Amino acid sequence: MPDLPHLARRQTLKFLASAPLLPLGASSALLAACSTPTTSSAAEYVATTFTSMPAPTLADAAAMATTTVSSTLNVHYSDRSIKSYRLAYQPFFITGEQVADGKGGKILSGGYFDINNKAIIDRSIAGMERQIFSDAPDGTSLLSLANPTVSNIKGKAVFAVVQFEYTTRDQLGAASGKNNAYGTLPSPIAVLTLDQDQGNGKLGLVKYHNVDTSSVHGLWITCGASLSPWNTHLSSEEYEPDAQFISDNPFFKKFSKNLFGDENKANPYHYGHLPEVTVHPDGSGSIKKHYCLGRISHELIQVMPDHRTVLMGDDYTNGGFFMFIADKEKDLSAGTLYVAKVGAGFSVDPTAPGAALSWIKLGHARSAEIEKLANTLKPSDIMSSVKTDPADASYTKLYADGIANWVKLKPGMERAAAFLETHRYANLIGASMGFTKMEGTTVNIKDKIAYSALQNIQSSMVKNNPAWNPASGITVDKAIVAGGIFAHKLTGGQRDNSGAAIASEWVPVQTRALLIGEDIAADALGNLANPDKIANPDNLKFSEKMRTLFIGEDSSTHVNNFLWAYNVDTQKLVRIMSMPSGAEATGLHAVDEINGWTYIMSNFQHAGDWSGKLHSKVKNTLDPLIKANYNDRFSAAVGYLTADPAQPKLSKT
Repeated sequence: MPDLPHLARRQTLKFLASAPLLPLGASSALLAACSTPTTSSAAEYVATTFTSMPAPTLADAAAMATTTVSSTLNVHYSDRSIKSYRLAYQPFFITGEQVADGKGGKILSGGYFDINNKAIIDRSIAGMERQIFSDAPDGTSLLSLANPTVSNIKGKAVFAVVQFEYTTRDQLGAASGKNNAYGTLPSPIAVLTLDQDQGNGKLGLVKYHNVDTSSVHGLWITCGASLSPWNTHLSSEEYEPDAQFISDNPFFKKFSKNLFGDENKANPYHYGHLPEVTVHPDGSGSIKKHYCLGRISHELIQVMPDHRTVLMGDDYTNGGFFMFIADKEKDLSAGTLYVAKVGAGFSVDPTAPGAALSWIKLGHARSAEIEKLANTLKPSDIMSSVKTDPADASYTKLYADGIANWVKLKPGMERAAAFLETHRYANLIGASMGFTKMEGTTVNIKDKIAYSALQNIQSSMVKNNPAWNPASGITVDKAIVAGGIFAHKLTGGQRDNSGAAIASEWVPVQTRALLIGEDIAADALGNLANPDKIANPDNLKFSEKMRTLFIGEDSSTHVNNFLWAYNVDTQKLVRIMSMPSGAEATGLHAVDEINGWTYIMSNFQHAGDWSGKLHSKVKNTLDPLIKANYNDRFSAAVGYLTADPAQPKLSKT
């Protein structure tokens, strides 16, 4: 937001907080009137608000079975004029569609490839063989480059990187009603070249490039993502395969078979790290994997404005809050890894002051040296882990993913454990390993506040739960299945547990509840959480200019998952989009400006993924509609929020 006089800004915020929002039924004539400047076009941007949309119901079943948007984006200017945009959703493609490869041919969108870049074929039903494609697009970044060289561009070239987390089931699984493909395929990642119309800002797909991941051993369950300050796509590898008990993991054997053609070839220590994709001017992309940011359940991470400090949630039960500080700006290949210790006062009450955070140093490393350790060490070389009490005082009891482990570190293996067995090592050195599913993290730069989504507040966070450790400092009296969002105060001048200075001005020093969901008994539609509050937040992105925290849900408690906008100044929460029932909101990315236009990227995954009690009242009605919309539930959408007739702009030109 432009620097305005303090009094003027305060008056503007007071006006925005009290001004009536446009009714959802506003006519196009009213919207047109609101869109007409009343004074000089030199008026400055002041703020953005959104009108809320209602949650769809079975009164309009079609709206529950697709992406539904009936919200309005309102841009406020210093002359008190308002430009309003009626929002809509525009897919680039539905996965499984053949799209342009930029070479005069076609490629299967969301398609899976092995380590040799050969298509992976679904052979589950004889005579119906086809390349497997994803129903789970996830993390997406939108970016521009100075001198693109892609041909067939009529406007300006804009690029998006999109990754695909998994596919839910093969054709036999669909026929038998089983979900049997999760975690068994190497995740694809693609660069999209988009043609940005300079008249209206709309984006059209002209090229789809599948990134070759063979140099990084393939990818494992890529989930959320973020755009780095240096314009690269920071991916993720979620739910790292548990190397200590990998022989018990049937998914990993299938993953190895699909990737390498050999169920015993994949090395679990090569997965659970941070991939980074660089987009090239010709619309291609290259990838590297950083092995020094901890082997955890990486989700959507956030790099701070210093281009060195990285905040990382941990999508895990008995998870931690992690921080990495790179040795050099714009280079994540070497640095120091920390994990948080939570002080007294942890609370899910948004009116409470919250709890102090201090930081334990896990170690310093270079990516190349950790990859070398991953190549050469077996799990038993690093530590001994068992799931039954060995009655041996040299073992330490801890909890890993909700399950009791007894662990003994081998002599001299501290560095290897810190970066390859990060969860267990963090437990051993006294970190607060008690969070459940800390997912996306984002930053409000102006206020120096970071936000993290806790998809659930349950299990290891709940007093006297079998996975709870009171020493973590993370305790609530009762589970909140609907989860919540926590805000972290950031500052400098901090020291780690050894007394050494932490070389960053962006260190979290306090955490407090910001928004908390509300569990309810099933309502008339089947919702198990209040549909007018957030539930199971996952993706988070903050827009500096709009002063808005965007929130995407991965809910086991809302019949339809929603995309929300929360203005941190007015503290208003507004529903702006509904996903198909059973689908998760993914791929969230808020872009204040590319060539003058504003974008909110959003995907969804696994539409019609029905869940017992939650969907019992809607499944029979919605299942045939979703199957018709999304290729018998094998497909999902990659796209963005747009407006008619033009893409939103925050400037008044």
